[in-house]
Amino acid sequence: MMNAALTSGVDHVGLTVPDLAASQAFFTDCLGWTLLGEKPDYPAAFVSDGVTRVTLWPVKDREGHVPFDRHRNVGLHHLAFRVVDLPTLHAIHERVAKWPGAVVEFAPEPSGTGPKVHCMIREPGGNRIEFAYLPQDIPRRAEG
Repeated sequence: MMNAALTSGVDHVGLTVPDLAASQAFFTDCLGWTLLGEKPDYPAAFVSDGVTRVTLWPVKDREGHVPFDRHRNVGLHHLAFRVVDLPTLHAIHERVAKWPGAVVEFAPEPSGTGPKVHCMIREPGGNRIEFAYLPQDIPRRAEG
């Protein structure tokens, strides 16, 4: 007997970053996300692609923070976002490759034997982000 899930998806993802302005600009200016709001006294910025919301918080000790290390730290390994098609995946890769402070780990390539195609980057704050295109994830438009 299977239990029914008690949750219904991700409400938001929170990322700690060394430079709030740089990471916020990456999401809004590079990726085209919308700034939903800010809380300067907290401080935090809230951004969204229209489906997923991400909250960005600066580290308290900007100079002495521990950088992201997926091999040594428990927690986030990477954050993955879907893209609607291959041209969009390639456009993201091109934009990120030119973005100040962003690092491309690998360009779009098949994930394993496919059909998923993905690329992996680090946003200016160091958080590892995957962009993935999987043809069967995209709803087909009704022909008419």
